[in-house]
Amino acid sequence: MARMIPPVPHPDSPPGEKRLFDRLREDPGTEGWTVLHSLDIAKHQRQVAGEADFVVIAPELGVLCLEVKSHRRVRRDGEGLWHLGSDAPTQRSPFGQAKGQMYSILEFLHRKGMDLRDVPLGWAVWFTSANASVLGTNLEWHDWQLLDRADLRPPVSTTLAEVMRHNRDHLAEKTSRFAASATGPDTAQCRRIAQELRPTFEAGVLPADIREARDTERVRFLDEQLEALDVMEDQRRVLFTGAAGTGKTFLAVEAARRATGKGLKVRVLCFNNALAGWMADTLGDSPEVSVSTLHSLMLEVTGAHAPPSPGRQWWEEELPELAANILLENGGWECDLLIVDEAQDLCAHESYLDLLDLLVPGGLAGGNWLMFGDFDQQAIYGSEDGRVLLDQRSPQHHQHRLYRNCRNTPRIGHMAMKACGLEGLYAGFRRPDDEIDVTVLAYSDDREQEGHLISALKELRENHYPAEQIVVLSPRKDGMVMRMRDSATSGRIAPYGRHGKRTSYSTVHAFKGLDAPAVVITDIDSADSDRYRFLLYIGMSRAADRLVVLAHKKAVGDMLQAMTGGEDHT
Repeated sequence: MARMIPPVPHPDSPPGEKRLFDRLREDPGTEGWTVLHSLDIAKHQRQVAGEADFVVIAPELGVLCLEVKSHRRVRRDGEGLWHLGSDAPTQRSPFGQAKGQMYSILEFLHRKGMDLRDVPLGWAVWFTSANASVLGTNLEWHDWQLLDRADLRPPVSTTLAEVMRHNRDHLAEKTSRFAASATGPDTAQCRRIAQELRPTFEAGVLPADIREARDTERVRFLDEQLEALDVMEDQRRVLFTGAAGTGKTFLAVEAARRATGKGLKVRVLCFNNALAGWMADTLGDSPEVSVSTLHSLMLEVTGAHAPPSPGRQWWEEELPELAANILLENGGWECDLLIVDEAQDLCAHESYLDLLDLLVPGGLAGGNWLMFGDFDQQAIYGSEDGRVLLDQRSPQHHQHRLYRNCRNTPRIGHMAMKACGLEGLYAGFRRPDDEIDVTVLAYSDDREQEGHLISALKELRENHYPAEQIVVLSPRKDGMVMRMRDSATSGRIAPYGRHGKRTSYSTVHAFKGLDAPAVVITDIDSADSDRYRFLLYIGMSRAADRLVVLAHKKAVGDMLQAMTGGEDHT
């Protein structure tokens, strides 16, 4: 699969460009290629490659400037005017555009001192939706430089490799300096070409455009997970499992929407207050669906109030027993479909399962329910797998594993796995590699950690992450944000859920199940316990695009060694 720069297409890119972008990125035959996509740079500023739709850099094949046209109809009249779909006729030739961009890039790279004698540069035009055979032959282009919708049938790597081979043969025939037997560009040359051109291509791409494109792309990736619901449509009891970022909560919300659309009464339960609030806001006000944590439901059923300092015994034994007794006596709390998110937490206690059993007709053994859980979290602690308890209650249910990560960039996802010591959680990542590593900053005391936090927040804002897209997480209730001396910075940070347009902060536990574009984790004072492995896994996997970890110097060495397999990071 090709390395795409930028890593996502702009949402406003023409459909033909989006289609080619996806195929170039996903085709196994483009492994090792680098593809630069302009994202309408000409709208922002005139650059050397301002109007090039794609520049394909392929080892041992060459460099190809590719002009893409999405129009369904194309013709050139007797006066030389181009008619592209419903656009006004123009003298501007797509072939002239592609050829001009190739020479601009050639001149630009020569000015950079690059020796391109064995690097074939070429150009082509691809009419992705049209039958371009009507154009016939022309002195302006060779047949192999004209591609149309029929050329999308083979893998895109096959089609473009053939174009580049024709270009190599053509240059060898017409240019004495170039030999058809030349094997360039090699991997090093490809890397240098991409490095030189990359600033040019990215200069006109606004970070806001990138964020919008990533949001659009993420929705598309999550939509692909809907197949899991489609497959299990006829099953009355299904447990969906998967590691962080595989779309479990998204599927839970979508399942609730589908069920209410059929007129079913749905109850959605989870463990985390913040997650319950987000799911309730997402599903909106509907009399057919109720969303809450199991704990708030127990308080509602019993009418009880939590004591001043409730312990685990009260939440896990006394309150559940009281709620179960009331449900047995009064009933009226049953639903047509029970949906449970964070099932790894709610299935870990017999008392919680007793309550779930009373909320759906037929109970857990015969009722209609969907559960979604990350049981790999329990493996970190070595605690009992809640699936064992669920199997005892409901031996006849189906299980479906979600393997594809659609939240994190690959580098964040891999670091989260290594931090917790669990490899192989994902079969792959839907997000492309943006080549931005996780940042780990070491501190020796609070003053140094506060300085790192202030710098990290400033850098994220300079990289065009709005304050409300940044979350600061800590394993401690009295985290670094609460201990800051810099009142100017602390005044711009507020508790998650009440932050508005400000940066938010939360404990890692309270933010479980949620995510944010940019995450800063503070107060990692140790890295040698199951507790911190768990917290690193949860905290790191919250970050969609950017992740900064602040760790004590005594912990950072062990943590980096565990996460990077012994590589030295400074």
